[in-house]
Amino acid sequence: MTNKKYQKLTSILQEMKSVVVAFSGGVDSTFLLKVAVETLGRDHVLAVTADSETYPSSELLEAKELAKKIGVKHEVIETSELAIPGYTENDKNRCYFCKNSLFELLIPIMEEKGFGNVVYGVIADDLNEHRPGMRAAKERGVRGPLQEANLFKEEIRDLSKQFDLPTWDKPSFACLSSRIAYGEKITKEKLTKVEKAEAYLKTLNIRQVRVRTHQEVARIEVEPNDMKIVLENHDSISEELNTYGYQYVTLDLIGYKSGSMNKILI
Repeated sequence: MTNKKYQKLTSILQEMKSVVVAFSGGVDSTFLLKVAVETLGRDHVLAVTADSETYPSSELLEAKELAKKIGVKHEVIETSELAIPGYTENDKNRCYFCKNSLFELLIPIMEEKGFGNVVYGVIADDLNEHRPGMRAAKERGVRGPLQEANLFKEEIRDLSKQFDLPTWDKPSFACLSSRIAYGEKITKEKLTKVEKAEAYLKTLNIRQVRVRTHQEVARIEVEPNDMKIVLENHDSISEELNTYGYQYVTLDLIGYKSGSMNKILI
């Protein structure tokens, strides 16, 4: 089944002929970029990464290294989600504003450089999630080849491993704004606080982590196997996160769950 989906993906890309890939360096966009280069050739693919307040510097560095490894042309553009009207209010349409602004920047690059399409790493799993960015893509004519080929995350990881991509087992990542509770204003200071907190927790050999922010409360999400690490280091974790501005530090007993902030939207 996976091989059939892969063949469908390559057929979709062949039909496009040339693409600009919205490239974050995550599991999905890295796989999409790799297959695009393999299918269309490096002269017909351009990777573009948006560097902003919501994108950790460590992720940007990794994206640059991945693009170099894949051997594709790579451009980094400076953006600011915090300057997008409606974004900092952080309502349920936040991701729509973000993706709409991103595509608004990528489409002129596509046109200026003579590429045929803008594509991004939306996947089959996202059809069952709250993903307002998909509406922005539809409105802008931006396509999601992975989703069109009905590829799910685990299938993409398996195929990435076959391609020897280092991202095959990379923890899932989403922009830092996704850590801040809906309705709570997004600021540069809060994004920095989240980035520092998660970076610190990763130094404890915690693979997958989210520091969900509810005003002055840090709600730490890790995979169940890593909860022991948090509990064993609870004093140092609390002290460190206090220095970043969190007054209260908690551990979510349900564990890491992608999009957990969306519960309030149900």
